Amino acid sequence: MLDTVLGKLARQQDPNVLVGFDHADDAGVYLLTPETALVQTVDFFTPIVDDPYTFGQIAATNALSDVYAMGGKPLTSLALVCFPDKADINILERILAGGLSKMIEAGCTVVGGHSIRDEETKFGYSVTGVVDPKRVLANQGAKPGDKLLFTKALGTGVIATAIKKGVAKPEWIEAAVKSMTTLNKAAAEVITAGRVGTGVSPVPTWSVHALTDITGFGLIGHAREMALASNVSLVLHSAPVPLLEGALDCVRAGHIPGGLKANREFAECVVEYESGISEEVKTILFDPQTAGGLLISVAADDSVVLTRTLHTAGVPAIEIGEVVPRAKALIRVSS
Repeated sequence: MLDTVLGKLARQQDPNVLVGFDHADDAGVYLLTPETALVQTVDFFTPIVDDPYTFGQIAATNALSDVYAMGGKPLTSLALVCFPDKADINILERILAGGLSKMIEAGCTVVGGHSIRDEETKFGYSVTGVVDPKRVLANQGAKPGDKLLFTKALGTGVIATAIKKGVAKPEWIEAAVKSMTTLNKAAAEVITAGRVGTGVSPVPTWSVHALTDITGFGLIGHAREMALASNVSLVLHSAPVPLLEGALDCVRAGHIPGGLKANREFAECVVEYESGISEEVKTILFDPQTAGGLLISVAADDSVVLTRTLHTAGVPAIEIGEVVPRAKALIRVSS
């Protein structure tokens, strides 16, 4: 809906805007000096787990991710709080403490925020970072022949739905929470440290052409954005796509969030499936993620060394597809 509304508004003309909302990118990038650009993003949502502290951690991890997805370094953040007037203030304290713990881990300073009374709790952050304007990583730039790497497992949306229904198994919750509270910091640092032309030694170099994080629009939705922005098509191999424990069980049991249904209604028209792909696998590819992993489009010759270096840094990256010339189907899903 927001995309439709924004498309009707007058466009501001500012040559310092390096990345705006034209290609549905992860964050805005604004040029300050020839050496420095601002990266700006904002994200907040309702609780998806029962523990307030963990919810705060997840919200912070999710908000920080968009800065990492642009190749940036987060510097400051502002907290956004909606909280019921008669609720226990200790709950809010725990939410803020959880968020702060992740901001500290990221080296990002919380400098303030804004709160309002609301019947439903909501929490998140506006995050500002910096990036070298010559090193911005956007969802635009994927090239035919590139390999697609992914750094986290899918399934947080359906598992969160199972949590709300009170039917999620403890091991499912544990795996999902671990994923949603793991910063994309390590992955982003590897990607940016070894980019061709950075002159960083002895780190190996690689040509990363496009980058995005997989969040609310699911793997297919964000892959669609990358394909459109880059004027290419993508082939996704469903078999190696990593899934959280319990994700397919949730799909089979019908724990489908409304966001997944909306994603599928919106984006499935650009998808072509090869035969033999199960309905539950098709479904999970549209699952809206919270604090999801990075989707990396990297030159084929560099895929192996980048994957190996990410693994060394503790990031479980895996190759899940490749970029091909623009075809009738924007995304082709194979087995």
